[in-house]
Amino acid sequence: MRALATHPAARGLEDDAAVLEVGSETLILTHDAMVEGVHFLAGQDPADVAWKLVATNLSDLAAKGAEPLGVLLGYQLGPGDTRFASGLAEVLGHYNVPLLGGDTVGGNGPQVLGLTALGRATHRPVPSRSGARVGDGLWLTGPLGGAMAGLEALRSGIGDTLAYRRPAALLREGRALAPQVTAMMDVSDGLLLDAARMARASGVSFAIDSAVVPIAVPEARRAPALRWGDDYQLLFTLPAAAAPAVSAFRIGEAIALGPSPLVLDGRALDEASGLGFEHG
Repeated sequence: MRALATHPAARGLEDDAAVLEVGSETLILTHDAMVEGVHFLAGQDPADVAWKLVATNLSDLAAKGAEPLGVLLGYQLGPGDTRFASGLAEVLGHYNVPLLGGDTVGGNGPQVLGLTALGRATHRPVPSRSGARVGDGLWLTGPLGGAMAGLEALRSGIGDTLAYRRPAALLREGRALAPQVTAMMDVSDGLLLDAARMARASGVSFAIDSAVVPIAVPEARRAPALRWGDDYQLLFTLPAAAAPAVSAFRIGEAIALGPSPLVLDGRALDEASGLGFEHG
């Protein structure tokens, strides 16, 4: 696919979203899909599935500092259509984003859903994964592990499930940070994996101090929380002396590129050992 995506707007498929110049405007376009049994549980409340589908796509717009303009939905019909529509109305109202169209299809097997989100850049140049420089600080907007605990709670029927069922898209934070950052992305597949991706795109390595990474789970679960996805915090870099415009945690710094894009607590990590969630 990367060989086909030669238009400059595609950014080589190495970014969270496409960035398309149209006249005096810069449009941000992103598309994510969710599969039953992979991204949400079979039998999960379709209203929550609708919320997550929209919020995860809006999170990609947040990583570009974009203002959402609308969404297009690809929906596979199923027994929970009414609940899905209810959740969709709720999340679109929460973020004040219109549904512009899309398509519905029938089908058998696990449900597959897709959403395209369109936004308008609020700052240019639009943040990318590729701008981090040696000496920059590496920052994170909030704690990790909430979605991991939420999924476990949903499966067991005990505990708070909200972080997994209804993640937040940090649109306000993304817009505030866009004029400041040298690189930015959202953490969807796990901090370590996504940090490695941003380091590779920027041609640097990131040195991370695991002890200062904020977590939403007990200390004994810190290690898996660093690899777990679905938290949708913003990961970004700033010049060494800069302070972020929003509440955030400095978790490391960009260093000269080494054998690995990621150094955790002084130890270079082997990417082959698995840093987070990767699609097959």
